[in-house]
Amino acid sequence: MAKVLIIGAGGVGGVVAHKCALSPVFSEVVLASRTKARCDRIAEEIQRMHGRAIKTASVDADDVAATTALIGAHAPDVVVNVALPYQDLPIMDACLAAGVDYLDTANYEPPDVAKFEYSWQWAYRERYQRAGRMALLGSGFDPGVTNAFCAYARDHLFDTIATVDIVDCNAGSHGHAFATNFNPEINIREVTARGKYWENGKWVEIDPMSISDTFDFPGVGPRKAYLIYHEELESLVLHLPGLQRIRFWMTFGDEYLTHLRVLQNVGMTRIDPVDFQGHKIVPIQFLKALLPDPASLAENYTGKTSIGCIIEGSKNGKPRKVFIYNVCDHHECWKEVRAQAVSYTTGVPAAVGAEMIVTGKWRKPGVWHMENFDAVPFLERLGAAGLPWHVQEL
Repeated sequence: MAKVLIIGAGGVGGVVAHKCALSPVFSEVVLASRTKARCDRIAEEIQRMHGRAIKTASVDADDVAATTALIGAHAPDVVVNVALPYQDLPIMDACLAAGVDYLDTANYEPPDVAKFEYSWQWAYRERYQRAGRMALLGSGFDPGVTNAFCAYARDHLFDTIATVDIVDCNAGSHGHAFATNFNPEINIREVTARGKYWENGKWVEIDPMSISDTFDFPGVGPRKAYLIYHEELESLVLHLPGLQRIRFWMTFGDEYLTHLRVLQNVGMTRIDPVDFQGHKIVPIQFLKALLPDPASLAENYTGKTSIGCIIEGSKNGKPRKVFIYNVCDHHECWKEVRAQAVSYTTGVPAAVGAEMIVTGKWRKPGVWHMENFDAVPFLERLGAAGLPWHVQEL
């Protein structure tokens, strides 16, 4: 039996805590956040729903020394980072200092630049190797499960993969005029950035939301999706030999896009400080304070998410095209772990990834991505943990 320390008590952190508490692998679960009261509420919920006690703690994840001390006090076998992407590097530093394996669900993003890429975390590769520790990057759904889908296709369904389209649809309704399904600051920065995809050996940049297409999403039906950049593309282009093109598509409702355009036009999505009545404030951080907490959306959320990979290539000399996907119901997630499906589809793979590390099914010193490992044990456990997946021939 193993111990896990989860840092971050938002919507995703709550799901990870529930799932680790329910896991047969973890004998001890510790949930830590800057605000201990959030952790305590989740712990009480887990005790009430599942009859399982977990521990809670307070920590400032920006403070390497404090996080190192917390790790030392609880001696976990793995740290699951579901805090803010800004905090990835301090938590990775703390894991190195304390000698423990690391896992996250989103790559590092500097607070003052709307840019996310893996270069900062890849720079830790040799240090983790020398320390004999493992860091697993992007063990959410996308990135995460989508990477595992691609690895499964590469190793079992195709001889050569030519194109990949990762498609993400949230067809749910939360009843608010405008809200984001995860941290508003990160969500808005992500969708307002310039789009980017990889084709014929190079990156192609486009204006934000300037390319769209309609996909028939299983469990949902046809929906319009927009081409945006997403971090799993950066690692997958390195690990799918023969790949000619890879793109990422996400659906957005018309009302969401209208609100977003207005907020951009009036400057509320800016990430640079502005003067307001003698104080420096960052508009997007102020906006975050006004918007609903993503975790609060869960109870009244209805509808489904449908996320997967449309993959084309060849097998035994013949063309092949498949759709590997999962459909998740918002209300069912609420009943099981008091979360909506966007948090659930991110949190379950994080808990399963942590199981892969501590059981030794995925174990290699260094900094790695999901597609660096055998996808089969992960995907088998993923289905049992609540995210069944399907392969559809197209």
